[in-house]
This record gives sequence, structure tokens and C-alpha cells, in this order.
Amino acid sequence: MIRGRDHAAIAIRREDNSIVRREISLAGWSNFWLRRFPWVRGIVVLAETLVVGMKALSISAAEAAPPNEETGEPEEMGRGSMAVMLFISLVVGIGVFFLAPLGLSRLIENAGANEFTANVVEGAVRLAIFVAYIWLIGRMEDIRRVFGYHGAEHMAVAAHEAGQPLTVESVRRFPEEHPRCGTSFLMTVVVVSILIFILIPRDPWWLLVGSRIVLIPVIGAISYELIRYAGTHPTQFWVRLLGAPNLWLQELTTRPPEDAMIEVAIDAMNYALELDGVEYNPTGQIDVAPSAETGSERTAGD
Repeated sequence: MIRGRDHAAIAIRREDNSIVRREISLAGWSNFWLRRFPWVRGIVVLAETLVVGMKALSISAAEAAPPNEETGEPEEMGRGSMAVMLFISLVVGIGVFFLAPLGLSRLIENAGANEFTANVVEGAVRLAIFVAYIWLIGRMEDIRRVFGYHGAEHMAVAAHEAGQPLTVESVRRFPEEHPRCGTSFLMTVVVVSILIFILIPRDPWWLLVGSRIVLIPVIGAISYELIRYAGTHPTQFWVRLLGAPNLWLQELTTRPPEDAMIEVAIDAMNYALELDGVEYNPTGQIDVAPSAETGSERTAGD
């Protein structure tokens, strides 16, 4: 999936080896002027990512499942079902990655540790759970294929940004890691949450628990600004230094893609360019048009 200015372009490989294209029109609120307002746009992007990601999963699942017997067309998940799945995912995510580490750190605190130590333990446990989760799901064969497509997405985006022809041979020359990857954003969220929660008093209990939930949008906004800055200043030494762990983590969330996977990523990129009204020049390179996401680049829809 590739996000363009006003649409998310999706390419899906069917069982008969054909590639089908689908698009998701981005809601007006996701391209609203708030998206260009620092410290607020990160919250908008986070909300859009959740909504569009769920829609994309529904579309891909529908293409993989048998078609509707009456219409003969793929049957996508209804809005109600998507809302329930999104709610359950958020509850589980908050519980596992935010409240569980908090509970473990509370045990350390009750054993006599001071507030600072308890907060550091909480952050370390959160980071460990996150990395362990990524590593464990990466052991599953289906997820390994997903990670292959993930790498192909990054490579196609990098080829586009370099103005190179979108062919399998050209795209394969680019790395599987990308600094604006969703994995980088999640890793940044974890690190920023550690730094912010260290400053939050651990008493009373309601403030401790409430802060881990209420401050999630704030953490997301700060993380987005950091990722955005890193993407526009990639040559600065401290940016490369602080961004190195994000790229290291992507070694767990990407795999060397097969040629067939790169073909799908290229098709998604071509479709995104088509929806944005971008045409190829005679050399086979592309004319780069600005997107709403970064002002100059399109992004992989991790």
C-alpha cells in the first residue's frame, strides 16, 4: 500500500498470479489544514493510519477469501466489524504495551525501588516487550512473507524518491530499510514514552494509570515530529545516530523480497502516481510531485 496525496493505492497478488488494484479515498479530515500544523498533525496521521490500515487489511482479506456466491465479488468487512476489531486492537495494545509494564514496575516500586528506578524499569520492560513481539511474529511463515512485501514497499519508495525507473532490476538496488517506516515511528513512540513517563509522578494511582492512556496522542505527536525532522534532515550526524536503532529494528520487520513481491510494490507505486496525476518522462524516470504527507514524498503504507 502506498499513500498518495488524496488516495491510498493498494496492489494485491491474487491466487491466479494476477495483480488487482484497489484504492482508498482519504477522508477530508485526514487532509485537513490541521495536518500541516506542528504537534497536531502527528495525532491526525496516527488516527488516519489506524483507519486506512484497517480498511486495507479488509480489502486484502476479501481478495484472499472466496468471492460472494451471489455477486461473485470479494466481500469486504463491514464498518461495524472494522470498528469492533479496531477497538479490540487498541484495548489489547494499550494493555500489553502500556499497562502491563506499568504493573510490573509497580511490583518493583513496592519492593523498595524509588520512583525514578521504577519508571526506568517500566520503560525497559515496554521496550523489551515491543522487540520480543516483533521478533516472535517474525518467526511465523505468513508474517515473514508480509515482511518481504514490507521490504519491497520500502525499496519501491526509495527508487521513486531517487528518480529511478520503477523496474524490478532498478528497485532491487535499494535497501529494504527506510527512515520513515512505520516501525521507526513505533520505536520512536516507545523511546519517547520512556522519557515522558519518567517525569510523571507515580502517586496517586489514578494519575499514574491515566497518564499512560491520556498521553498516548501526545507521545504520538512528538514522535511524528521527530520522524518528520529526521526524514527532512537525513545527513545530520545526530539524526543518523539517533535513527540507527530504528533502522536496526527494521532488520526484524523486513525480509529480502522475491521479484514477484517487488512487482506488486511497483504496481502499487505506479497506481499511486496515476491517482496523483504524475506522468513518466521519456527517460523512464518520474516527475516527483509533492504529497500531503511530507511535502515532497509519497510514503509506504506500513
